[in-house]
Amino acid sequence: MAKAKEAVEPVGPRIGARLKAARQSKRLTLDDLAEACGVTKGYLSKLERDHVNASVATLIKVCAVLEIPVGSLFENASAGEVVRADAMPQISFGGAKMTEYLLTPTNERRIQVLLGELEPGGGSGQEFYSLPIDVNFVHVLEGGLRVSFEGGRTDPNGEAVDAEDVVLAAGDSFTFTPTHNHSFQAEGSVLAKVLWVLNPALPEGPRAPSS
Repeated sequence: MAKAKEAVEPVGPRIGARLKAARQSKRLTLDDLAEACGVTKGYLSKLERDHVNASVATLIKVCAVLEIPVGSLFENASAGEVVRADAMPQISFGGAKMTEYLLTPTNERRIQVLLGELEPGGGSGQEFYSLPIDVNFVHVLEGGLRVSFEGGRTDPNGEAVDAEDVVLAAGDSFTFTPTHNHSFQAEGSVLAKVLWVLNPALPEGPRAPSS
């Protein structure tokens, strides 16, 4: 009986994880990328798992679609990007009497985490607004927060919920669908600190505060 051939791992730098991360940050599926590059989904899947080596022509095509430099795939690997406590960028999504900081890297599109500090009465303003993302999660670190909805709203499972204000105290968390019009305001007479998690990140990203 002939002996089965052992699988041979391709020789060369392992770039699959970086390609996959770049594809996900662009919110592209394997099918999307395969169609844009003129290769098969199965080939791209093997490439992201470092089971095949890409030709120069294919790698250039893939990087062009992902809008990343080819050379960035071969830089020293990093476990992630650190945002230091003393270097959190201040950003602004509007509102009044509040300061916001971005805790995730500015180029991270899969998720966005913000730290908000709201003075008493501060918040998003009187007008309701919606966000073009799937899920909004808020956790109150200090003080209190009131989240209000216009009309009715839906929960993360798509179920209809009667309109009501949701009042959160320190330690409370709230997950909701932000495509429904809503607003928020600090509750109480002390500074409120809240953590916002947006999934995925807002398409246009945060704005720098006006001077």
